Amino acid sequence: MAERHGQTAPDALLTRIGQVVMLHHGGDREEARRRLLDLWAEVGEDGDALHRCTLAHYLADTQDDPFDELAWDLRALTAAEEHEESRAARALYPSLHLNLAADYLKLGRAGAARTHVRRARRAARALADDSYGDGVRAAISRMEHRLGEDGRDT
Repeated sequence: MAERHGQTAPDALLTRIGQVVMLHHGGDREEARRRLLDLWAEVGEDGDALHRCTLAHYLADTQDDPFDELAWDLRALTAAEEHEESRAARALYPSLHLNLAADYLKLGRAGAARTHVRRARRAARALADDSYGDGVRAAISRMEHRLGEDGRDT
């Protein structure tokens, strides 16, 4: 990203993704899914890994079928792994693994859910002590509780 006066220039595609996410949060799931899929087509399978990760992460949330949700969350994780050296990707890992834990739990695969909630807990060490980090850590704790986990790495 370009630097200007000590600040990072905004990423236009991430801004567009954020606008669609607001549409989804406003209740228009179908339109959000359509627009995110349009952006996915624009970025392409070989596009920027952070863009693909972010799009897939949010596309998963717009799916009606839990298997489709899992498929998009797996695409998001794969893209993040291609971009894993970046701080942005490391900050996404806890949420990505948490979403995968939730996907697997919906599908009745508690063992896989436990694996991903443990990965989420380990990845959460990279999160800042801010509202985002606190929120993700709280969500991990709730998932651990649902799964009967104690929050310790094994």
